[in-house]
Amino acid sequence: MFTNQLSSIGELTLAEHGDYLLDGKYLFEIGGPNKKFTQIADIPDSWLAIDNIETGFGARIPLWLFGMPY
Repeated sequence: MFTNQLSSIGELTLAEHGDYLLDGKYLFEIGGPNKKFTQIADIPDSWLAIDNIETGFGARIPLWLFGMPY
């Protein structure tokens, strides 16, 4: 779902740090509710897409929200 939705709005590639890079600028790391920022710490324009959470906070975005553009 994540890759399907984001690839429809921009160029989605695998990232050196994190999981996916959108349009060469926005970095996303996908993980569960206990996922920390260690892998993408200090990288500008980076977010965590987190599964099994209802609401986000700061740069932690619920994974289900990425299905909304559909």
